[in-house]
Amino acid sequence: MSDSLATATFAGGCFWCVEAAFKELRGVTDVTSGYTGGETENPTYEQICSGNTGHAEAIQVTYDTDELTYIDLLRVFFTVHDPTTLNRQGNDVGTQYRSAIFYHDEEQHERAQAVIDELEASGTYDDPIVTELSALGTFYDAEEYHQDFYEKNPNQGYCAVTIPPKLDKVRKQFGELVTQ
Repeated sequence: MSDSLATATFAGGCFWCVEAAFKELRGVTDVTSGYTGGETENPTYEQICSGNTGHAEAIQVTYDTDELTYIDLLRVFFTVHDPTTLNRQGNDVGTQYRSAIFYHDEEQHERAQAVIDELEASGTYDDPIVTELSALGTFYDAEEYHQDFYEKNPNQGYCAVTIPPKLDKVRKQFGELVTQ
């Protein structure tokens, strides 16, 4: 990995939605949908959906630190999902849909905590932020059909309704970070 490439791991509900938003950003070289934060080794999507594995649907973002900062990614993350709902994003309910930041090192942990503290102090949200901060354990890539799901299936019902408003929000609030 190049010295200017870094990785961040986020869970903010359905990974199709979060993946699509991060793919909009310049400097993002890869986004992989997967599972982390649980106990089951090599979990399948069906196992994750049961809510019994402890994993969250998550994404790993590889990005160029010459183009984007981890703080930039955190700000986008907190914009594309509701960090105040425990184990829920919209109609998706269960621990697999929790809001979580899986930090790779202490610096990411400190920056994530600082952004959460800043958001709490600013009153951005009416309710407290419940985003879990956890050290990254094993990240398992999701099945191939989940990768680039929105890009491959923009007219799929869930995607067509849920993802475009998130993309519009990112483009509006973070236009300077979006690929032209």
